[in-house]
Amino acid sequence: MDRNNLTYVPAQVRREDGPFEIVERKGHGHPDTLADALGTHLSAVYSRYTRDRFGAVLHHQFDKTGIFGGRVEVAFGGGRMLSPVRVLLSGRASGSFAGEEIPVRDMLMEAVGEFFAERFPMLDTKRDLRLLYEVSQGDSPGGVGAKDEANVRSRWFAPQSLADLPELSKLACNDTSSGCAFSPPTATEQLVLDVEGVLAGGQRPAWLGSDIKVMAHRFGNRVDLTCAVPQLSSYVPDVATYVANREAARETLAQYVAERYPQLDVRLWLNTRDDEDRPELYLTYTGSSIETGDEGLVGRGNRYGGLIAANRPYTMEGISGKNPVYHTGLVYCVGADLIASLVHSELGHGAEVILVGQSGRELVDPWAAVVRVEPAADGRPAPDVELVADLVDRGLAKLPDSVEDILAGAYRMH
Repeated sequence: MDRNNLTYVPAQVRREDGPFEIVERKGHGHPDTLADALGTHLSAVYSRYTRDRFGAVLHHQFDKTGIFGGRVEVAFGGGRMLSPVRVLLSGRASGSFAGEEIPVRDMLMEAVGEFFAERFPMLDTKRDLRLLYEVSQGDSPGGVGAKDEANVRSRWFAPQSLADLPELSKLACNDTSSGCAFSPPTATEQLVLDVEGVLAGGQRPAWLGSDIKVMAHRFGNRVDLTCAVPQLSSYVPDVATYVANREAARETLAQYVAERYPQLDVRLWLNTRDDEDRPELYLTYTGSSIETGDEGLVGRGNRYGGLIAANRPYTMEGISGKNPVYHTGLVYCVGADLIASLVHSELGHGAEVILVGQSGRELVDPWAAVVRVEPAADGRPAPDVELVADLVDRGLAKLPDSVEDILAGAYRMH
């Protein structure tokens, strides 16, 4: 990229050594994380279908997907859904190619059913899900005054041939937006990422739900860690069992923290709203608050990399469900990750990267790039700008080939 568009910020202090951190993660079963995962899944299903059948990923975006909770009856030893979880399929997608109709509705409906059946086997997807289908083929602005045969925009979601996909000849930003990422995580960030896997590690406890939420704040070397850990009512016959499960989870986490993070003074809090006398407990039928009216929307949950880290570069871009070929916000998060990871793996320094795209500009040539590089853990200062600039170019050069990795789930989108 043009060196004039690169801003290099050699930092004096590592995030790890800063005075404080605030780090949050919404677990796999949180409604917002589910919405992100569903948007990503729908895009992957559609992308593979159109790529395999027509030779290219056709224009689409499912980044306005929403999940709206149902109503449930929960009791020790069981439960049942009283009203269904509603799923909003919203966005745009090409409905045909060269006159051949694409079964978009059926494809997405089937994908939603499979998605929920895999994550919530206790649900009857025919009875306990209500799908609201609002996918359209509305064109974006452009082509003013052009005859239809010359107006590619008029065929954006109904291409007649691969010639109607301008990104195949010039891979350009579809929007003026930004993406960001960092590498590696600090110890506190990694701890927050670890919690779900630690609790479910080995043989996952049958009672463990998926809507686990983690919040940590670090001041100096003291970390206060609050975890909300749901239990599945079908495997919890009484309050005593619930309490025993909760304390087992606490002990598992405490032991892990002591072994893995001895440098941190961690105070652990679990299910802080629990009141065993009432009782008010984090007891669920499905393991997720989608059963009780809670809503989830793409872009409201974890940022790229799986965290909500208040000390890090941040974008409100809802990347899940976006087209993996040219949607600037999504592709530039991946590009920022590639660059930050190169800086860390090859130079031994932590890095934060922000890439800014300009609509119509080539993806591999960002409008602006900001790279903050930390001192190394051994005290070495941030490296020379030319070393970093070379890694920026190498990371950007990988973007055109990143689509397959995105579809394969190689990057942590949420």
